[in-house]
Amino acid sequence: MSASIRVYFAGPLFTQPEWQWNSRLAGELRRLGLDIVLPQNEAEPMLKGLKSFDPEALFSSNTMEIEMADIVLAILDQADPDSGTCWECGYAFKAGRPIVGLRTDFRPAGDDVTRPVNLMLARSCRDFISVPPNRIDDLAFVAEEVARVIGTVLEMETISTALTSSSP
Repeated sequence: MSASIRVYFAGPLFTQPEWQWNSRLAGELRRLGLDIVLPQNEAEPMLKGLKSFDPEALFSSNTMEIEMADIVLAILDQADPDSGTCWECGYAFKAGRPIVGLRTDFRPAGDDVTRPVNLMLARSCRDFISVPPNRIDDLAFVAEEVARVIGTVLEMETISTALTSSSP
């Protein structure tokens, strides 16, 4: 997979397990050749007191990174996925960035019959990965699935754009 594919990693980052899992998955995706934008990296110096906390800078940086991304990976776990991640999905959808939803939580949580999340999230995602319970602890599997689906979505985007631009 080409390192030129820029992926904005939208996900909760407020607990130690979330922070560590995001970093580990981002590392696996980088190993597979993706250019991962992990917003918690921008926030880390502020949270550790190395820089003053600047909400406006974080907001501006995150929205700019979504606009510069080729695709957004959205972590949509829990009964109600993280509100910031949901907002980033809406922003990405409006900006025309394709979204791949990822759910490692095997509990259904939504009103869409095809995907286990709220229908607004389900319908904004070009594709969706639900990690099966028997693979819940297999980060390499998750990363490979994410990379595969991102490749497929972007390939379909390219074909769709080519067909649209060749139409009279």
